[in-house]
Amino acid sequence: MTREAGAAVMGWVLAGSVAAGGEAPAVARRHALMPVPSSLEWAEGRLALTPAVVAALRGHRDARLQAAVDRMVRRLESRTTLEFARGGGAPDPDRATLVVEVAGPAPAVPRLGEDESYTLDVDGTRALLRAPTVTGALRGLETVLQLVEGDRGGWFLPAVRIGDRPRFPWRGLLIDVCRHFIPPDVVRRQIDAMAAVKLNVLHLHLTEDQGFRIESLRFPRLHQRGSDGLYYTQGQVRDLVSYAAERGIRVVPEFDMPGHATSWLVGHPELGSAPGPYEIARTWGIFDPSLDPTREEVYRFLDRFLGEMAALFPDAYLHIGGDENTGKQWQGNPAITAFMARRGLADAHALQAYFNQRIAKILAAHGKRMVGWDEVLHPDLPRDIVVQSWRGADSLADGARRGYQGILSNGYYLDFIHTAARHYLVDPLPAGHGLSEAEAARVLGGEVCQWGEFVWPETIDSRIWPRTAAIAERLWSPREVADVDDMYRRLARVSVQLEEHGLMHETHTGLLLRRLAGTAAIGPLETLAGLVEPVKVYERPRLRPATQFMPLTRLVDAARPDSAEGRRVATLTDDLLSSAPRLDTRREALGATFTAWRATTGPLRRLADQRPSLREMRPLVDDLDAAAALGLEALSFIEAGQSAPVDWRDHALARLAEAAKPKGEVEIVVLGPLRQLVVAASRLGDVAMLSPAEWKRTVVEQARVPEPK
Repeated sequence: MTREAGAAVMGWVLAGSVAAGGEAPAVARRHALMPVPSSLEWAEGRLALTPAVVAALRGHRDARLQAAVDRMVRRLESRTTLEFARGGGAPDPDRATLVVEVAGPAPAVPRLGEDESYTLDVDGTRALLRAPTVTGALRGLETVLQLVEGDRGGWFLPAVRIGDRPRFPWRGLLIDVCRHFIPPDVVRRQIDAMAAVKLNVLHLHLTEDQGFRIESLRFPRLHQRGSDGLYYTQGQVRDLVSYAAERGIRVVPEFDMPGHATSWLVGHPELGSAPGPYEIARTWGIFDPSLDPTREEVYRFLDRFLGEMAALFPDAYLHIGGDENTGKQWQGNPAITAFMARRGLADAHALQAYFNQRIAKILAAHGKRMVGWDEVLHPDLPRDIVVQSWRGADSLADGARRGYQGILSNGYYLDFIHTAARHYLVDPLPAGHGLSEAEAARVLGGEVCQWGEFVWPETIDSRIWPRTAAIAERLWSPREVADVDDMYRRLARVSVQLEEHGLMHETHTGLLLRRLAGTAAIGPLETLAGLVEPVKVYERPRLRPATQFMPLTRLVDAARPDSAEGRRVATLTDDLLSSAPRLDTRREALGATFTAWRATTGPLRRLADQRPSLREMRPLVDDLDAAAALGLEALSFIEAGQSAPVDWRDHALARLAEAAKPKGEVEIVVLGPLRQLVVAASRLGDVAMLSPAEWKRTVVEQARVPEPK
């Protein structure tokens, strides 16, 4: 396509208008933007979207900017069902309805700290997107797409003035492709989704005890023997790096060393701290195999390997892992302990610091800066390394005080199966952080982490999205943007929009449930799946030992991490308690909900008896039936205004405690509101003696179960 024809493809959307008519006063308006821009000012008026209008570039233009506008056109056509004009030459910016005005190019290779700012002005006659760089324009184009609304009058952009820039320069997503290999096409759709919510770093965790996922032409035994044949070729890596760069996203590779090194040693046992042979790890945990930091041939090997990777990945940063090295192989090797004694290295941490110093120099010789997990932090390391903190904000702040740049991941571990709300309230620089301005500037941002023990290509979308969009907002938007309820309102819309990129996070549950049930009639099973979540943190492997080859197709894999039905029931219950002393708000809705749950239990029991793969849900169904029955009983006491007997309350709470125990590695997420209803039914006699707020606080406190540490 010629540049002129390509520019004409931008003749997309923004047509004909409702004039704002002079100076429009600021207006209040709910929006669905995520991340929320730095500044946002609504005005009266709207810009109608029809097939008749064109857009034009003003100032700098290049192939990356042109491609971004073309992609936006296709997405908007898909979303609105409108067909936009093609061909006809480059439009005149002075007569266009959308003008994308860019002052200059972005770096050919995306880099830390580049200007991502933009402004967007929409009135009744045109939309003007201005950015200092192409990268800023990419971010602004995503905002334009999120602004699109529709009503009886058609599609339109609301009149608005936006000034926007990121709060943090490092906003990443780590994908572990080692425990389970994630094919390139699945990674590409994550990149598209990242761009949609303004993330800018893809961190690929490429080596691990369970797999070596990168082709090495210099040392082919690494991927040939350490990957089961599942790895990225260098051509595929170049394609992914280029694909990400087109969207303003850096790709930072991680090659874990000196621990988490089993897959290195399968092909090259001579690098190890203990004799081989080695085999790929098939289970999860922290393993002992580690590289030998005392032998020069190990550093010569790593110099050649890292030089090869440095040429393949153009980003200025390269991650060496450096975490969770047990040191046991070092302690058991007399040559290594003698080396430590000669050099005065007191312990494994000191020896690892020696190793990291050597690696940092190798990386510097290849033009790279080192990134590592918390364990790399040591006074002997140069101050230009970046520390990625899995330990938390205190560790991050400590590194900043000592002169190290850092990024936060503690609080953003998606495999912990925490809610979007919990992730959303974790801040790399919370209010009252206590750092000086210079120290705070060393906190570069954060990275979401999707570790790979319990995801594979079919389910990874559902674990990353849409929760990552909430974290993306935390890393982009001002700290004061922290309304959880409003976040969930906007997240629901953004989640649907993300499907434009081929993501399966909204559809994977139905897909797996149909497979488990052997039928398309899965209504009761969908109800159950909507009321449970996978167990949290590291409970799943504790409850059921897992291997790399275990199919991830059970109910626990179909269940989503953040139950919308759980939030709905919690809101209904809160509304009911807040209506004291009448206690009538939402009572009928709760009763209908519990009755509907009970109606599913019969079909679910029959399904569990018929399908061996669903047999594990039978005790879960019994728990749901009992919980729903107790909810109805509590509501009957509340409706009658008669306090429930103490023995009924104690029996009910004991039964709910039993129901709270995980079955099939999932847990029912609505038991907290049910405990509140049970306690409320037993405390009706106190309603007249306490203020409504005091009564509600008492009920909620007595119903609370301490969260396990």
